[in-house]
Amino acid sequence: MKKEISTTKAPSAIGPYSQAIQVGSFVYTSGQIPIDPATGNFIEGGIKEQTQQSLLNVKAILEKVGLTMGNVVKTTVFLADMKDFADMNSVYAEFFKEPYPARSAVAVKTLPKGALVEIEVVAYNNL
Repeated sequence: MKKEISTTKAPSAIGPYSQAIQVGSFVYTSGQIPIDPATGNFIEGGIKEQTQQSLLNVKAILEKVGLTMGNVVKTTVFLADMKDFADMNSVYAEFFKEPYPARSAVAVKTLPKGALVEIEVVAYNNL
């Protein structure tokens, strides 16, 4: 049975989707773009700031169900420009410890609202 996960500490869904869905021991987040949930606006700055906000949004969703970034087993990172990979990766590394989750990182033509990055994760509740 699937259960919706929602928190005011991450941007609200603006369409027919959930912030995250829990199925059994797995949590699947929707892609998070760098929107500050307090203001509903994009944070200022470039790829590093946008990566940090996107991951803070993911973290807030996981915390809603008692999970941490250590529970993440897979991430997908969507970049508007692959030239931003190194800067994204330096911020990304601050959020994860070994053993690191599996990851895909791809460049896409455009992201919602002109974001530079969007990040989604799959987490496993092994506690």
